[in-house]
Amino acid sequence: MHYQKSLPRLPIPKLEDTIRRYLAAQRPLLDDEQYSKTEQLAQSLQSGAAKELHEELVSQDKKNKHTSYISGPWFDMYLSARESVVLNFNPFMSFNPDPKPEYNEQLLRATNMVVSAVRFMKTLRSGLLEPEVFHLNPAKSDTDGFKRLIRYVPASLSWYGAYMVNAYPLDMSQYYRLFNSSRIPKQGCDQLFTDQRARHLLVMRKGHLYVFDVLDQDGNLVKPAKIQAHLKFILSDPTPAPAFPLGLLTSEDRNVWAGLRQKLLDAGNQEALRKVDSALFCLCLDDETMKDHIHTSHNMLHGDGQNRWFDKSFSVILARDGTAAINFEHSWGDGVAVLRFQNEVFKDTTERPAVNPNSHPAADADSSSAVQRLDFHLDAALRDGVNTAKEHFQMAVSKLTIAAMEFQKGGKETLKKKKVSPDAVAQLAFQMGFLRQYGQTVASYESCSTAAFKHGRTETIRPASIHTKRCSHAFVREPGKHSVDELRKMVEECSKYHGQLTREAAMGQGFDRHLFAMRYLANSKGQALPAFYQDPAYAAINHNILSTSTLTSPAVNLGGFAPVVPDGFGVGYGVHDHWIGCNVSSYPSRNVHEFLQCVHKSLEDIFTVLEGKPIGS
Repeated sequence: MHYQKSLPRLPIPKLEDTIRRYLAAQRPLLDDEQYSKTEQLAQSLQSGAAKELHEELVSQDKKNKHTSYISGPWFDMYLSARESVVLNFNPFMSFNPDPKPEYNEQLLRATNMVVSAVRFMKTLRSGLLEPEVFHLNPAKSDTDGFKRLIRYVPASLSWYGAYMVNAYPLDMSQYYRLFNSSRIPKQGCDQLFTDQRARHLLVMRKGHLYVFDVLDQDGNLVKPAKIQAHLKFILSDPTPAPAFPLGLLTSEDRNVWAGLRQKLLDAGNQEALRKVDSALFCLCLDDETMKDHIHTSHNMLHGDGQNRWFDKSFSVILARDGTAAINFEHSWGDGVAVLRFQNEVFKDTTERPAVNPNSHPAADADSSSAVQRLDFHLDAALRDGVNTAKEHFQMAVSKLTIAAMEFQKGGKETLKKKKVSPDAVAQLAFQMGFLRQYGQTVASYESCSTAAFKHGRTETIRPASIHTKRCSHAFVREPGKHSVDELRKMVEECSKYHGQLTREAAMGQGFDRHLFAMRYLANSKGQALPAFYQDPAYAAINHNILSTSTLTSPAVNLGGFAPVVPDGFGVGYGVHDHWIGCNVSSYPSRNVHEFLQCVHKSLEDIFTVLEGKPIGS
């Protein structure tokens, strides 16, 4: 927390900048007549009630210097959503396998991951976790010398010290909710619950819930051999799967689940639920072996719903073959905190594993009394509730298709040599691919962290622009009309503009969160919304057909999430040094396999042009 006090505050953009950026993002999505109407409505934000909303937002922000203008409304947006968290909100990120194959055995890897997770938690709570910093010039700032120096700079000034060497410390307020936390369903709006005093782990297997302590009374890590013995005890429990697996309720509509949770409490299950909610985190031990990437994606994103507690802040899922992933609830935080945790756990389990293939589970662990299987009393209404949840769950996940694509002809290194942004090229390929498949340019979303600011969350990069539209049309519709040089210049133009949008978003200078916060403010005051918000074009740009998110890390094998709209794609992607990978989901109204063929063709064409060659048909 060394930098936390001195982090800069998330700026509220100027109203005229937001309007200009909004119109630039709308231009490729609208014909001239629609655009002219939208332009008039957007300009009307600069006067009257809408302008007052902006001014009130600024004045409220000045009174709340301990946080950011987006933090409260963003929590509320997530927690008020009534749809199931499964598919709609929870994403997954899978771990790379341990480079030493014998360490991927399920019990061994589970033990090592639990130990490393607890080590991370203890480092975090004791204030010894190294601050998260984005280094623009690592040779200067990511050094022992700089770290020694910055230690002596008071916390109220430390951010400025890092800024001087082009390093940007990131907000770490979300880490508080990483452990011992759960989302609790309530009518109308859920609550986040955290109890840092709890010392136990929640383990799920075959739909049963077990708990055992991983910290002793002094807060020290229980011996790894004991943890291994307890997990072995759970893995060898012969009890048949429950007829009514309770975890399915966490996949329900939030109001339905809130009603059923109240019934659970009324039926005398308070103590068991408290154990679930306060557990350090959830470890799901699955009996299935993963066949391929697609099977892994489905299993880690949703599974069969029975061996998951989707409301926990995060769950570590381990398949029988040791394939591991994190599935996390999204309201409490964004990918930044979870990715840091995942990176540290992967590094620790592979470099300093607590147990090895020759380790023996502790003989004196007394697992039969240390491990408690939670029993729940279910009346007829609760049993019906579980059965209905199962039907709803199966219906929802049966509609989801996931497909993956690897483009092997180049990646980050080639693109940087050609002086174009790797992320811009991937996004251009999605625009080009969609145009080739459906003949349209549609609302597109790329998330960008604003963690460089106190209580920052995310901002939206809008990858569809007049530049990507022009370039996509040239490549897809009329490649013969343009010289290779002209096509290359168009790609460079897209790259330059995408770079600008990314920089603006990371600095809190997008338009989406600002417009969202103004609308939220009007609603919270019971005011009529300005006409701008009634514009069909505003609804359309927020109906994100191409929802995209990227991450690359030495720990992560692949990540994924479902589309955010029924007629959309959920595009998880990573631009690696020598290849580009996409893991994409869709519902029946879109063909994800064809989309990926079109994206692959687009990448081939872009790389061909960057090499100075003409595009083949």
